[in-house]
Amino acid sequence: GIPIPGDPQQNLCIKAYELIKSDFPHIEPVQMHLHKCIPMGAGLGGGSSNAAAALQLLNQLFELQLSDEMLMSYALQLGSDCPFFIYNQPCLATGRGEVLEPVSLNLDAYKILVVNPGIHISTAMAFKGIVPGLHTGDLKNILYQPIEAWKNELFNDFEQTVFDQEPAIQQLKENLYQAGALYASMSGSGSSVFGIFEKKHDGQVNLPANCFQQWV
Repeated sequence: GIPIPGDPQQNLCIKAYELIKSDFPHIEPVQMHLHKCIPMGAGLGGGSSNAAAALQLLNQLFELQLSDEMLMSYALQLGSDCPFFIYNQPCLATGRGEVLEPVSLNLDAYKILVVNPGIHISTAMAFKGIVPGLHTGDLKNILYQPIEAWKNELFNDFEQTVFDQEPAIQQLKENLYQAGALYASMSGSGSSVFGIFEKKHDGQVNLPANCFQQWV
């Protein structure tokens, strides 16, 4: 796996254990092994999904019988996007990210290429550049349109700020469209981007050699 820098005590998996133990002091110590397979700080929700998985595993291991709603409450204390990974299915998120509405979204007919250029994006910087405003389209209605229509209607508001700071990330998105992606976008606050392709696509995409890339 990928080496994980920093103080282990600050890892969200450890924080998940400590959070559960604060309410269930009888639970025993555990040994955790986190096998990291995706780039960190890449806008892919890796740490948040790790935290959600840790909560679910602890719930199972110690037979705490916590409902999904209770697990989501714990997850929200670890991070605004952690509750999403308790559901782990397509959802519309509002509020701080904790108000989740499942949506019907089937991508079985497509494949997705995830690309990360190894550029670190400051989440604080990305949020600072967001200008609150109203979009004319309803997100749910946009999602139910053919994927080909998303290009002109479904936008990641972080892109304007991040692309201004790191034009190479914008170029990756353009590369995906040039290669035949039906839709391409930056993931979260970046720096990863993804492209949705028809399954019959030959898989050839012109990308810099230093990029992490994975078809899913």
